[in-house]
Amino acid sequence: MLPPIGPIGLDYIAGCTTQAGITTDILDLCLSPEPLKTMQQYFSDHTTQLVGVSFRNVDDCFWPSAAWFVPGLKDTIRIIRSMTDAPIVIGGVGFSIFGEPILKYTGADFGIRGDGETAIVSLIHQLQKAKKFPDVPGLVWLKDGKIYSNSPSWPDPFSLRTARDFIDNRSYFNNGGQCGLETKRGCNRRCIYCADPLAKGRKLRLRDPSEIVEEIQALISQGIDVLHFCDSEFNVPRSHAYAICEEFIRHSLGNRIRWYAYMSPTPFDEELVRKMSQAGCAGIDFTGDSASSSMLKTYQQMHNKEDLASAVRLCRSHNIAVMIDLLLGGPGETPKTVRETIEFIKKINPDCAGAALGIRIYPNTAMGKIVSQEPRDGINSHLHRKYTGPIDLFKPTFYISKALGERPAELVRDLIDGDDRFFEPTVETDLNATKNGDATNYNYNQNLPLIQAIQKGARGAYWDILRQSRKGQ
Repeated sequence: MLPPIGPIGLDYIAGCTTQAGITTDILDLCLSPEPLKTMQQYFSDHTTQLVGVSFRNVDDCFWPSAAWFVPGLKDTIRIIRSMTDAPIVIGGVGFSIFGEPILKYTGADFGIRGDGETAIVSLIHQLQKAKKFPDVPGLVWLKDGKIYSNSPSWPDPFSLRTARDFIDNRSYFNNGGQCGLETKRGCNRRCIYCADPLAKGRKLRLRDPSEIVEEIQALISQGIDVLHFCDSEFNVPRSHAYAICEEFIRHSLGNRIRWYAYMSPTPFDEELVRKMSQAGCAGIDFTGDSASSSMLKTYQQMHNKEDLASAVRLCRSHNIAVMIDLLLGGPGETPKTVRETIEFIKKINPDCAGAALGIRIYPNTAMGKIVSQEPRDGINSHLHRKYTGPIDLFKPTFYISKALGERPAELVRDLIDGDDRFFEPTVETDLNATKNGDATNYNYNQNLPLIQAIQKGARGAYWDILRQSRKGQ
């Protein structure tokens, strides 16, 4: 994948296993010019008790490409099997969402859903001793042809090792343009489409702001000064976001780093945005979804369109770049609601807006239930997919309201009407647009304008790099 994204989960987990006295090595195949040779050399020289594989994304969550990554994971497991007899465990957000089907599909020995830091230590101890796998939180395993699954672990209070010294963060920064970290885990929002609560829990588990400062200082010492918070919504709860900013200001980090965050339009106010600016915030990507009241209600969002307008004004007044992420095509979407949303976004004038079209449907979400309850004779008219046969939400499956017609991407593009503040939805016939140097597309995977900008020294959130690249064209 290019640009490369640093596997911060591996960084956190390796720190945890090392603290527990477990010898830990990381093979970062993303940065290896010859991944197969790297694995062959390692396993020929080492005897290992357990091989862990991090699996961040099941697919690219982008229609119409609908790139599914699970077959590649299966190939990786097969290659590892040919090199070592050690059991294999899969973890990461992608696995946490689809634990049992991934284990069946890939043939791995184990998987861990939810937080992996303490679970992986527990699994290693069980492999060394009694093999009481039901005692390992979040473990999924196969026994006698049957899949077993334990409840995930959601530790609270929540703490992570801060050294960040197990992966080559500097190389990821140079080639990927940013470095990620977590200030909390879990999400208590009820957005109908989101799988984050499945992967990270529904309860907000907050890190101590002083611990986050320690982690940032460790990254600064590695030459990294542009960060992206990987939280679902940085400002939920507001009190935690405010406390983090105060801690950054107390340690004068606002003059040493730039950082970006995903945020909800509410709660967001003058006092918070002022603190964020002082603490070094360079840009915010707001979960806008829509400016239509009916669609916001459908998505179970807690903001209204005036909250979007207020968020843009506040960012403008404090010189913070602002993006509004839209999610078009959900249940009940019509040309009228799309027009209402796009016209309102043009009016409030964010730096950029993402006009994503199509909702990736995950099982065990409200969106998954909506699809399952629709009449069978009408369901396929809403669904878009690349595979044949029965509907299988394990594979990339997208919902686009049939009211948007046969060419919904063209409909949205016509309404955007060339406004360069928008990242437009991709038409299937234009899937090679990014390869040809079109920065109007914000599928970040293999995005040539984005990759080239980073190679030239651009740093920041990918939407901010792309919108600045477009301004410079």
